[in-house]
Amino acid sequence: KSIFERDRRDLLAIPETFASYIYEAVNKVSPKVSQFLLDTIQSPTVIAARQRFAKEATKVSIMFEQLIEKIKNLWYTRVLGY
Repeated sequence: KSIFERDRRDLLAIPETFASYIYEAVNKVSPKVSQFLLDTIQSPTVIAARQRFAKEATKVSIMFEQLIEKIKNLWYTRVLGY
């Protein structure tokens, strides 16, 4: 899919997927360190930061979708003359 066709949830899932891969790789090497990472990720400060990031990313993706719609509209009305 192109970036224009991606669903907003697809873009927000990328950081979660990346974190999951890192956790699994570290867990294979050192379960003790992976437990530390898991405890850190579940701390209130990190949870609040992740929620804030998700909220802001949602706002940005909505604005991006609106921009794409405006560009499409301009393309069809100004360039193609529809």
